[in-house]
Amino acid sequence: MITLFSYPGLYGLEDNNPYGLKIYAFLKLCRLPFDHRHTIDVQSAPRGQLPYVVDGELAIGDSDAIIAYLKRRYELTMDSGLSPQQRGQDLLIRRTLDDLYWVMSYSRWRDDRYWPTFRKALLDTHPDVSPEQLETARQYNFQRYHYQGIGRYAPDDVYARGVADLEVVSELLGDKDFVFGPNPGSVDAGLYGFLANIYFYAIDTPLKQFLSSRRNLVRHCNALRAELA
Repeated sequence: MITLFSYPGLYGLEDNNPYGLKIYAFLKLCRLPFDHRHTIDVQSAPRGQLPYVVDGELAIGDSDAIIAYLKRRYELTMDSGLSPQQRGQDLLIRRTLDDLYWVMSYSRWRDDRYWPTFRKALLDTHPDVSPEQLETARQYNFQRYHYQGIGRYAPDDVYARGVADLEVVSELLGDKDFVFGPNPGSVDAGLYGFLANIYFYAIDTPLKQFLSSRRNLVRHCNALRAELA
């Protein structure tokens, strides 16, 4: 049995981290049975990061490495029909989402306009999480943003970067339900991890304002969620 270890959910989503939700969505789309365990403890995680999966004696971290492993181990045919050009586009979208991650995280933990709402949602939803733990996590994230670079931007410049990422994804998606046709692929699971963690949050950031204005991004988010039911 596959076990997925990822962060706790929020706002009705199964994970409040886009990479954990990406793996959750991928497993559901592939109809692979799995056990889902929520945690904030990364001590046992490969690379000290969530999400990770345990399959038998193996523990695999990093969302892209997890998907590559699952495809090999269970001979999954998802993405098998992609052309070389589509595989390249898949990679570019995933790298764009990696950039968007920092803006999403900044909007929750760093921006004083949105931090109180995010903090309250976490404390209300997860009574086992203490205010002291959140403050420690917040200060840790401040350091991450500084060394990554985004913590040195003015807030407007931070969000301009994230909106640009979303705009590119919107243009690539066009009028399709899913990126490469009528059926979702792993890139759609990844995209859902991010879009859902913006769209379904009751936090009116510039990212959510832009996403809500793009009907195709909203359509993709809702269509993928329906596939997971």
